[in-house]
Amino acid sequence: MSEELTEYQGAATMEKITSLAKRRGFVFQSSEIYGGQNGAWDYGPLGIELKNRISANWWKEMTRLHDDIVGIDAAILMHPRVWEASGHVENFTDPLVDCKKCKTRFRADMIPEENLAEKKCPECGGELTDTRKFNLMFKTHIGAVEGEANTIYLRPETAQGIYVNYKNIIQSNRMKIPFGIAQIGKAFRNEIVTKNFIFRTCEFEQMEMQFFVKPGTDVEWFNEWKKRRWAYYEKMGVKMDHLRWHQHGADELAHYARDAYDIQYLFPMGWKELEGVHNRGDYDLSRHMQFSGKDLQYIDQENNNERYTPCVVETSAGLTRTLLMVLSDAYDEEKVADKGNDDDWRTVLRFHPNLAPITAAVLPLMKKDGLAEIAKDIQNDLKEDYSVDYDQSGAIGRRYRRQDEAGTPFCVTVDYETKDNKTVTLRFRDSMEQVRVPVAELKSRIKKEIQEYKRIK
Repeated sequence: MSEELTEYQGAATMEKITSLAKRRGFVFQSSEIYGGQNGAWDYGPLGIELKNRISANWWKEMTRLHDDIVGIDAAILMHPRVWEASGHVENFTDPLVDCKKCKTRFRADMIPEENLAEKKCPECGGELTDTRKFNLMFKTHIGAVEGEANTIYLRPETAQGIYVNYKNIIQSNRMKIPFGIAQIGKAFRNEIVTKNFIFRTCEFEQMEMQFFVKPGTDVEWFNEWKKRRWAYYEKMGVKMDHLRWHQHGADELAHYARDAYDIQYLFPMGWKELEGVHNRGDYDLSRHMQFSGKDLQYIDQENNNERYTPCVVETSAGLTRTLLMVLSDAYDEEKVADKGNDDDWRTVLRFHPNLAPITAAVLPLMKKDGLAEIAKDIQNDLKEDYSVDYDQSGAIGRRYRRQDEAGTPFCVTVDYETKDNKTVTLRFRDSMEQVRVPVAELKSRIKKEIQEYKRIK
């Protein structure tokens, strides 16, 4: 953790990351041929692979590695009373102003105070409207007839699906407190301001875990989950001096929270929230008991059938925001030679091999003399265990550069020596070191390198 870092230290800028993301098929603007849909993005071939790997690593960390956490996939559409109980109908708002002249819409807390006081548009100088509350939930209607009785919402968070199923999980899976429920799923927020690429969008995915604990132990578990979530980013190979904790002050604390910390990351646009760890107390289950009329108290059969309303410790991260963090963290530009031209530099994405969209690329030195056929056989063998690319076009150096830019940690070059002694060249993305490896040992060598991976820079 580094408090003194105040600006981005790496080679990455949002412009470079956005350009690379489109050029290499990570992320595209939604509906681009129609001018684009603001606040929505599509994930291309490399983007969906990266997103799936981030998701799978989080899921493994939160469920498979914890005997006391199970998973769920709740519906996006929920009973509208859920959002009254959660406080979203009443409290999930942003302060909104519009310019009467240029029609630009602003969040009131995001424009200079002097403009707000003078009701003067920061863009054109026109008159601003009075500040009004704007609810961020998307409304729609269910059934054949529109009306208030048919109003339903696209969920603005995934947590409520966990709370309303808390009792079902206890009964069906015989869970005992303390235990957790994890979920990855889509959420929707009618954001007034969507900018900085995929950092803040109207449609996104959340990775959330709600951990149910006995009242009086919530502070202890809150501190424990702070430690665990910090350790997770170390395991991911993130630059740890680009992470820090931020505690919510009284003016920031959500209506449901007893305490809250954010893990902030030093994005190209500055320090921004990456993940939240919250002590929600017993707010959520108490509210759902009040609004549903159902008893959601826990009965501790091992302690004389003691009854209580559990407290909740929450960890909540955006999947798509984490993807932007991983891209920003991995991006590097490196001088590799001194030839007096653009070949002196390479753009490289230093993904942890567990996250890389392509684990290995198989490259035949030539298309002829049977090298391509040998390379294809190696590709087919490797792809049973890894995501593998095959590239036989262009000079080998240019192919290496293409794979560096995609973040591929290993390149396997098939050459004439392969025909003679059944070995290949294994190239490492970060160091550009090359070693000869027997084809028969290639799969196990890649596995070993992934397990022992240490980031160079």
